Amino acid sequence: MVQEALTGEKIAVTDNGLPLIIKFENTIETDSFIDWYKRHAEFLETKIHDNGAVLFKNIGIGELGDFDYIMKNIAGTPLRYVDGFSPRTKLSSSTYTSTEYDKDFFITLHNELSYSAKWPAKIFFCCIIPSETGGQTAIADGRKILRRMRPELLAEMKQKGVKYVRNLHGGGGAGPSWQQTYETESRADVEKFCTENNIEFSWKEDGGIKLTQFRPAVIDHPVTGETVWFNQVDQFHPSHLDKDIYEMLMLMYSREEDLPMYGAFGDGSVLSEAAVKEIQDTVAKEIVLNTWEKGDLLMVDNILVCHGRMPFTGDRKILVSMS
Repeated sequence: MVQEALTGEKIAVTDNGLPLIIKFENTIETDSFIDWYKRHAEFLETKIHDNGAVLFKNIGIGELGDFDYIMKNIAGTPLRYVDGFSPRTKLSSSTYTSTEYDKDFFITLHNELSYSAKWPAKIFFCCIIPSETGGQTAIADGRKILRRMRPELLAEMKQKGVKYVRNLHGGGGAGPSWQQTYETESRADVEKFCTENNIEFSWKEDGGIKLTQFRPAVIDHPVTGETVWFNQVDQFHPSHLDKDIYEMLMLMYSREEDLPMYGAFGDGSVLSEAAVKEIQDTVAKEIVLNTWEKGDLLMVDNILVCHGRMPFTGDRKILVSMS
């Protein structure tokens, strides 16, 4: 059925859930792919809502310019990574590197910017250099996570919501600076963004800023109406840190809430380490690993599907664009 709907090129389709895989028999050039995509855009939109993600293989993407060109023609309005927290490099007006944590670090699954008032509807990942080993992008369906979650914990998360705290330094310290986060040197610009997006803020004597955001733990998808697990409180929780790093940071800061990032229940009550581990264990049972090949293009519905990264060896270059 899917195969028959996708005409115009010789392709092989694998539709086993997450993700839908569309592999072109021969490497397709960027202009040809854009034309093919536009002719099937409505169908692909349906499938990304069904499956949560679509992986295109054998796309002629060899460098940043190729990816940028495709994004400008298929991705819609680009979203800057303003209010973002992960370390990444801005490569062009709409393209960033994937998160630049150390290669031996497992990046836990999360929906991009779920702690913020604005988040991308879609995320596009593109492989320029696959890693020697590991480095898979881990993805999981938030609908399935929600169904798997223990009812009592889910009910508490729904009732209380989530509190996210970020402490951004002003140019020297752990984690990102507020200048990097908001792509500006203007305090007024930061205050305007926070006011417009319901972010509580307070400037510190050392030039940093404390940000507090309250968000639901689950939301309804704006198109499908489905309720999904949509938060990353486990990633903000102090137990997410390596023990040695946690101890080092606690020598620098007086309270856990003063750490670069902190997560709790929305009413301010402490989220236990046991609850965080249960969340991560539940998510792990739904993980699908996407092993990259050069030129692969992965389109993800950021509300339906969360993503992370496995440790790796060798070089690895994955580009990211959000819309």
